[in-house]
Amino acid sequence: MARRGMGTWVRESVWEIPLRRYLALLVAAALVAGLVFAVRPLLRDDRSCAPGVSRPEGSDECVGVATGPYDFGQARLRDVVRAIWRENDRLKPGGYVTVALLLPYTSTSPTSLNDILHQLQGAYLAQYRANHDSNGEAPAIRLVLASPGATGDHWRQTVDRLTRMTTGADRLRAVAGVGQSTDNNKKAVRELTRHHVPVVGSSITADDLANGQHGKDPYPGLARVSPTNTDEARALASFARVSAGRALLVYDKPGDPYTRTLQRSFAALIKGSPYEPQPFTPPADRSQEGTTANTFRQITHLVCDTSRATDTILFAGRHTQLRQFINALGGRGCQDRKFTVLTGDEASYLTHESDLDRSALRHRLAVRYTSLAHPDAWVRDPARTGGSAADFGALNELLAGARRAPVGPIGSAALDDGQLIIGYDTLQLAVHGIREAVPDGRKIPAPADVGLQWPQVKGSLRVDGASGWICLDVHGNPYDKAVPIVELTPEGGSRFVRIAWPEGKPPAKDCLPPSP
Repeated sequence: MARRGMGTWVRESVWEIPLRRYLALLVAAALVAGLVFAVRPLLRDDRSCAPGVSRPEGSDECVGVATGPYDFGQARLRDVVRAIWRENDRLKPGGYVTVALLLPYTSTSPTSLNDILHQLQGAYLAQYRANHDSNGEAPAIRLVLASPGATGDHWRQTVDRLTRMTTGADRLRAVAGVGQSTDNNKKAVRELTRHHVPVVGSSITADDLANGQHGKDPYPGLARVSPTNTDEARALASFARVSAGRALLVYDKPGDPYTRTLQRSFAALIKGSPYEPQPFTPPADRSQEGTTANTFRQITHLVCDTSRATDTILFAGRHTQLRQFINALGGRGCQDRKFTVLTGDEASYLTHESDLDRSALRHRLAVRYTSLAHPDAWVRDPARTGGSAADFGALNELLAGARRAPVGPIGSAALDDGQLIIGYDTLQLAVHGIREAVPDGRKIPAPADVGLQWPQVKGSLRVDGASGWICLDVHGNPYDKAVPIVELTPEGGSRFVRIAWPEGKPPAKDCLPPSP
């Protein structure tokens, strides 16, 4: 008994007691590990916003490509996003291609968001027309929203996603829109076209965000609906007859692609001017106020110091700074003198700008600009060629139908800033390129083949846009595109003045660009 008891004690002391401890430790470790694995997903920062959209590290912006009914948190976009989703949802698998509308949907600027809304509405109406009123032409068009962030800082993430979408079930065949002519958008377009993704620019006008400059094509597969800044300046000059001795240039320094090329175009118009151009330096994010209002107050003194023969101010800047400049001119000392500010299409952002002091426009001050489009253009200034009221009427009928199902609703729409019209024409051009690229016996074109169609968009193959004929040269730029001259009004909104043309007259009926 004693010997057996001793053995039992030995087993318990040597083996069983440590074994129990080890087992207890193992169970405890397993419980801890299980708890860690269970809690880790809860502790991990979830960066997703919606399918295809997420917040990059260090940012609260939702960027990427939304493949579902996601409005990027913008209530004003909700109706048109839902309309797009209903249209996408009815498409049959395998029978459609995707077009992405690349715009800064996360912008915090109410003015920019109005323009984004209108471009999106126009693109949707073109999508609906392509899928319902094209006599069964294929492929059908699926529209998705792509955002690189408010200032385009996250273009790389979005472009990478778009590039991947060219393969697989998405069948991305074009990126449309792009938005403003900024350095980030230049990088995005360069990378997209480097990967053979066709791009159709809507409101980009910078000369260096275009092909054909100095005979080079840095963006193969890029087409544009809007004229370059040089063409806009030429159209403005043919309308206003700007002379060097009567004009002063005010410009953004150091500028961005839009303002720099506009500055160069304006400077060429008034070469030999007796006045030194006046610079201003805005914040890097030109939608911010900064301190430029102080600079403009000082420049207005210099404006009044010019000779009385000077009556024109050429402004090469973005819309926030333009608004500040107009407000400053409203309080200038020389109220007895009349001035006309001439600027580019960026002024269209001020059409519904609440912070613009419109009383300034009653003090012998006119602000005229080159708009990308205007609803009164073809009604009040019917040209024999270059566009027609009937082409614009097709869009107007669609817009009327968008107030109810099955087309709409699409939210509050406006035409006078030109953005809805240009958004519509941009997608029309994309659809044209996609369908012309479909090879015989097949339904879906290769992405690179779409970009090869742009040099042939002319003559009888032109696109009859609501903004005017879209006849492209061999570099994908519109030839002698109609440029509505528009004036901001003291009452609010804008007033159409006249159509101007880069060539000084409308294109011939064949709309074939001449040899350079």
